[in-house]
This record gives sequence, C-alpha cells and structure tokens, in this order.
Amino acid sequence: MSIVALFANQGYNVLATIGIVLVIGLILFFENKFIKKKEEKWPRFILAIFFFISFVVLLLGAILVMLVWGFDFKSYYLSIQSDVVTYIEASIGALIGTLFVLLLSMFLLKIAKLTFKNVGSKPGPLQKRKKTIGKVTLSIIRYFVGIIALLVILAIWGVNVMPALAGLGIMGLVIGLGAQKFINDLISGFFIIFEHHFDVGDKIEVQGFKGEVTDIGLKTTRVVNWKGDIKILANGEINTLINFSKNASIAEVEFGIAYEADINKTIEVLNQALPKLLQLYPQVIETPQVLGVTKLDNSSVNIKVICKTLNEQHYGVERGLRQLIKETLDQHGIEIPFPQVVVSYKDKA
Repeated sequence: MSIVALFANQGYNVLATIGIVLVIGLILFFENKFIKKKEEKWPRFILAIFFFISFVVLLLGAILVMLVWGFDFKSYYLSIQSDVVTYIEASIGALIGTLFVLLLSMFLLKIAKLTFKNVGSKPGPLQKRKKTIGKVTLSIIRYFVGIIALLVILAIWGVNVMPALAGLGIMGLVIGLGAQKFINDLISGFFIIFEHHFDVGDKIEVQGFKGEVTDIGLKTTRVVNWKGDIKILANGEINTLINFSKNASIAEVEFGIAYEADINKTIEVLNQALPKLLQLYPQVIETPQVLGVTKLDNSSVNIKVICKTLNEQHYGVERGLRQLIKETLDQHGIEIPFPQVVVSYKDKA
C-alpha cells in the first residue's frame, strides 16, 4: 500500500500517531534539557525519579499508538491469561530463588564497597599502597560475585552448569589464543600491583606522558597530567616508566656571575642567605647547598645550587630559590652578566 493510499484510508490514525510522537518527543527533549541544568545539584534519587517518568511517558505513548490503531488489549490478555498463570505457578520457586540470589549478591557487593571504600583514606606511609590494593580487590570481588550469581541463577532455572564449568578450560584456551593482548594486559596488571611498581596517587612518566596515577585496573591504568589531560594506558604497554614518588625531589638552579666577580665571596654570601628558604617554604627538607662552579661559559662563570624537597614539590621551590639568589647577589653588588652587543660606528668623513 502506498503512503497516499494509507493516508486516505487511515488519515486520522496517521495524524494521531504523528501527534503523539511529536508530543512525547517534545516532553522528553525539554525534560532532558532541564535535567542537564540540575544534574550536578540534585541527589541521585531525584534523577532516578525523572528517568522513571521518562520510561512511563514512553510506555504510555506506545499504548496510545496501539489504541489508535485498534489493538485489543482485552482479547490479547484473555488469550495469554491461562498460559501466564500456569507458567507463573510452575516457576514461583525459581522466581523466589532468583530474587533471593540477586538480593544476596547486592548485599555482598554493598558490604564489600563499604569495607574497601575507606581503605587508604587515613594518612600514613602506606596510604597509597592501601588505596591501590583496596580498589583492585573491590574490582575482583565484583567480577567474582557477578559470575557466581549468574551460575547459581542458571542452575535454579534448570540449566546444567557443570558442562559449562568443565568447558571453561577449553574456552579459556580458545580465548587465550584469540585475545593474547588482553591476557598480557591482565598479567602485567598483576605484576604492577603486587611488585609495587607504582600506586594510586604516584607521579609517573610513561611514553613521554607525565602525570598522577588516578586509577589502576587489571587491564588499564589511568594517568592525569597537570593540565587535566587523561591518558589511559594498557598495562601490557607499560614496559618502562619513571616513578617520581619513590624518593624526595631535588630543586636545581644554575646561574652565572661575571668573570670579574669573587667566586669565594659569592659562595659565602649564598651560604649565609640560603637557609632562609627553610622558613619560606615548608616543603624544603634540607638546607640548600651551593655545589660550586659547574661551567665556564662564554660570558659567565656558572654556579649551581640544589635543594632537597618533598616529593614533587620542587617546582615552586626552584622559583623561590631563583628570586632569593637574585636578591642576595644584588645586595652584595655581584653582577649577573647578560649578553651585550657592542656596535662601533666609524665616520667616513
């Protein structure tokens, strides 16, 4: 039947269907816009209510469309009533057992979440390690409980799960051959966690990307840099890395003085002034040291100063150290040379 013929015979039904679809679409559109504005402010149960309302609107719309086109719900209900009642009576035990397994699984997952949620929340020397182990353990428990619950529910409904369990070995071999990279990522994840390569909260550099580890899974690791960029790395790809969180950091500042300046005097005045840095920056854990002359440059004698700080706290200390060095040298009349160009003009006249 062509569209023209359909509209000629069922014009009212077509228009009514289009109107219902448009009204439902507009309701859901404006509801979605409204929810997006309030999503961050509202608690989860209010959002759940709105999602339920959306479901009800879609269901009512489908029922209205079916009524417009003459669907007889009463006849359909009477045709399946006896079969449905018989099926429910025969399956009441399985339904109760399934409900019990689901509730028990949810209860166990809730207990596991409450147990491991605050692991590593208290400050301490092993805080990062505890947080990492807690997240990985919770992830393993979720997978384990989900698989066991699925097998038990299948058994309740009469499915023989023993052949499935016996076939896991063969299936594992097939999966291993077809998903070698996936298995490699899982094994690498175990080694990263249990050999303590890095923990959640550590600063690492992998493949030229430096940032803080925010999440460690059995398959992937998530790293966020100081700009907020997120890099997700497969654990099997983490072959070499630099962990900046294992030891204290070193702030380094190298500067130059004029060749005419007194090197011994410069070192002496710096040794007197640099201890002030301990009072200005609490993250400094040792008095700064003047290493001495490190380079004889074209227009300057270069001297290096180092300072040990708390882990990854050396960036701000370096800025403060440069300022303190400049102020100290200015106070004692010690010149910091800079490139100069001498232009000679010769009068031809």
